Amino acid sequence: MEIQQARAFLVVAEELHFGRAAERLGVLQPPLSRTIRSLEDSLGVSLFHRTTRSVRLTPAGEALVEPARKMLEIQHLAVDSVQRAATGETGRLSFGFARSSSRALAATLVAASRGAHPGITFGLESNVFAEEGLERLVDGSLDLALVRWAQQPPGVTGRAVMIERLCAALPEGHRLARRSSIRVEELAEEDFITLPAHPSSTLRENTMRLCREAGFSPRVAQIAPDSQTIGALIAAGLGISITFDSVSANAREAGTVAVPLDIADEPSILYLAHLSDHGMASLGAVLTLAEAVLPTVG
Repeated sequence: MEIQQARAFLVVAEELHFGRAAERLGVLQPPLSRTIRSLEDSLGVSLFHRTTRSVRLTPAGEALVEPARKMLEIQHLAVDSVQRAATGETGRLSFGFARSSSRALAATLVAASRGAHPGITFGLESNVFAEEGLERLVDGSLDLALVRWAQQPPGVTGRAVMIERLCAALPEGHRLARRSSIRVEELAEEDFITLPAHPSSTLRENTMRLCREAGFSPRVAQIAPDSQTIGALIAAGLGISITFDSVSANAREAGTVAVPLDIADEPSILYLAHLSDHGMASLGAVLTLAEAVLPTVG
């Protein structure tokens, strides 16, 4: 049964008069009669008892009313869903970010989108480092990512949404905890707590580089799986770490302090990144919303 046939059948079933039904449908009566006859032929049953004075449903016709209504409801739902997706009202976006450094920004954007675009859902991945995030934007396994880059990759664009500066995370009672800034060479005798080695782990790479530039190799006393664990270990007095001020702010453990590093490094910029030609209405709606809830910095 085709949609056009279902619609014609229901109107005739409601009117029980082919003339009035044709008028409601905006068609002539003979084509309407042919549509009903074609439906009856395809089903192999009579749907209406017809006389010169009346039209009434047969038992088969009565049985078809509810399925025909459901068919039209499903067709309406399908059209509505497609139109909502095309205008960005619905969709699913994969969103990657790297743990503590950007989870607050990610949460802010997801919460705002839930309020403004409840039909858009997110698949969140919280362990996506910068290089991986950029690669996955390009291969399509991520739609949106909070990442850093030294040079903007081809085909990827984004807005700067956070400026991060390096600092030393220390126990509250540390000899340097009350300083306004610290030189890296002053940390030469400290035990360091770091993240695991990873090709895209900006924090670990920065720690090793800064220590080498200051003339020493850091003594790594403990490797921890995430920034929250690092904070707990620092609070317990097991060492220090070099981290971004955003990480320290988002994962600050009681009993720790963050002191800026006295270095010449340029601040690190975090971008809300996506493919330049993504062609997704739902992503476009989220990016427009992001301009308000995650304003451009710098």
